[in-house]
Amino acid sequence: MWRMLLVVLVLALAGCSDPPSERFRNVEMTGADFGRELKGFRDHHGNPRTLADFRGKAVVLFFGYTSCPDACPTTLVRLAEVMAKLGDVASRVQVLMLTVDPQRDTPERLAAYMAGFNPSFIGLTGDLAATEAAAREFKAFFSRGKQAHNHGESESIDHSVGAYVLDPAGKIRLYLKDDASVEGVVSDLKRLLSEA
Repeated sequence: MWRMLLVVLVLALAGCSDPPSERFRNVEMTGADFGRELKGFRDHHGNPRTLADFRGKAVVLFFGYTSCPDACPTTLVRLAEVMAKLGDVASRVQVLMLTVDPQRDTPERLAAYMAGFNPSFIGLTGDLAATEAAAREFKAFFSRGKQAHNHGESESIDHSVGAYVLDPAGKIRLYLKDDASVEGVVSDLKRLLSEA
């Protein structure tokens, strides 16, 4: 009998509470105290760039490089799908790939690479010191190493995967895991843009 009374009481209290608010489908980072600036970078056209250049747009930023064999092209394909599904709203979103391989990723190489996914995507490059500072600012990781294979060794770069989303005011709001669904990203970007 007391169990039945407890169940009725819990259900009654649940009915009195406010309905749950709609949440983002990706990892919310609202209020994070990092990811506020980028210094010392140029886009793949050679123009100096900072995050302030993209105010008024939602920014999707990730760390990658053009020779990446798997995570980077997969991320860019997914983000190209997101842009296609956003339709007209896509003009209010900017995708940025900050290279963790500034020695090899020249502006020309970045331009060709990014255009292969979406002509609006921008590649950013700076010297190694700027790249390391940006990684610290966004709590990202990259490390250069050697990878053995049948034909000898080649240079490889380990790096964190996933992307950060900044709102139109330039504040970090979301983290997109490397397996984030296209639908979830589209939904979250639309929600962020509706707040602006």
